[in-house]
Amino acid sequence: MWTQSFAFLHYAVALAVSIRVLLRPRLEPTVRLSWILVIELVPLVGILAYVLFGEIRLRGADVETRANIRSRLSGLWKPSPEAIRHPPDFAAPVIAANRATTGFAAVAGNRAHLLSEEDTAITDLVHAIDGARDHVHLLFYIWLDDNSGQAVAQAAIRAAQRGVKVRAVIDAFGSRSFSYSDSWQEMRDAGVECIEALPLGLPILGNLTRRMDLRNHRKIVVIDHVTGFTGSRNCSDKAFAVKPRFAPWIDILLRIEGPVVRQMQAVFLQDWMSYTGEDLGDMLHMNQPVMAPGEIAQVVATGPDDRQGSLSDCMATMIHAARERLVITTPYYVPDASLDSAIRTAARRGVEVTIILPARNDSLVVQATSEGFYYGLVSAGAKLMLFHDGLLHSKIITVDGRMAMIGSANMDRRSFELNYEMNMLFLGGDLTEELDARQQTYIARAESITLGEIRAWSLWRRLRNNLLALAAPIL
Repeated sequence: MWTQSFAFLHYAVALAVSIRVLLRPRLEPTVRLSWILVIELVPLVGILAYVLFGEIRLRGADVETRANIRSRLSGLWKPSPEAIRHPPDFAAPVIAANRATTGFAAVAGNRAHLLSEEDTAITDLVHAIDGARDHVHLLFYIWLDDNSGQAVAQAAIRAAQRGVKVRAVIDAFGSRSFSYSDSWQEMRDAGVECIEALPLGLPILGNLTRRMDLRNHRKIVVIDHVTGFTGSRNCSDKAFAVKPRFAPWIDILLRIEGPVVRQMQAVFLQDWMSYTGEDLGDMLHMNQPVMAPGEIAQVVATGPDDRQGSLSDCMATMIHAARERLVITTPYYVPDASLDSAIRTAARRGVEVTIILPARNDSLVVQATSEGFYYGLVSAGAKLMLFHDGLLHSKIITVDGRMAMIGSANMDRRSFELNYEMNMLFLGGDLTEELDARQQTYIARAESITLGEIRAWSLWRRLRNNLLALAAPIL
């Protein structure tokens, strides 16, 4: 009797949740199908998984607050006339897709310098903070209390002590250990304004109003309106003490000057104002100097509260623009169907496609899921390189040696749908050449994988990988 009652109740709840999946707007058919299969085939666990992770749930008040802030700032980040330059024809669709997604125009007159992958990149950041005269804005997903993390914290403290306004944001999950560190408390005591983004709250009850695994994954530093730093690097040593067996972590960090720094400032201020309620919009009245010669650049910032498009759309448009050569570096390859198709299509139409991934990932699930895509990529003609010298954490796309995108976003659904991310597009200048050269150093430390090697995987490995690849739409 109890067994029959439970079975009937489970069936009724599973049916109701499945109907909910079918009625949700803007959901890809593959995602709907994947969730319905999980809900119907995995008793109870499938329903619980959907309730916890199936929807991008945010508090209505938070969504309204961020929408109001974007509206308040949108009229202030318009570029000055001297920063407007007609982009090359090949880049026009990419710039349009980026602007439709994030609202920022492409601006000319920027200089970007690629810093070392060694810890000296953090030394360059510390020197810039030590030169600050007005303000320092810091936002990191992960800030560790290691040598690099402490060096940046001490630079922030020195700046605050000499009267510079220092604002620091860390993600409550990614930097959870740092929030309890002596360095974080010393920063507070010195007058640094310190904020934790997206506090975790109660595990189950909090999830009823806001999905509990939303993250601010951005890496942004803005100093005195003039200088910015961004890329894939967190505020930590290359040795990455929290996961030493995967070390070293190989990242990129850019130092940027020019009008695009104002867009970086706008992204930081959107976050700061939404977390604190403090209106700092007037800071965007400052126009950054236009560098000559310089590069065209454009910020692409996305988050789960603003679903006008996704970074996947922007990346796919960029990949479709490739005519000769496409080089992609990413640590996590779990793309949606359109992005994976764009890459395979590029290879089939004769573009020289090279994809560089870590040979060993810090997530076994992600590694197995990524491997489920290998056969399709290699059979389409893409050259797949597996990096062996640590965990390759850089996120780079270069197209034909004349267009590049870098930033915080991985090629996975978490970055496209759940995380707050910031990427940047660059055209012209020397940066794309520098990024291609950096990727060549990755290739020199990698080995290609062939169709024969993929076919030689064990039956269990192929079954596991392809099963998880089927579940990619909901991972």
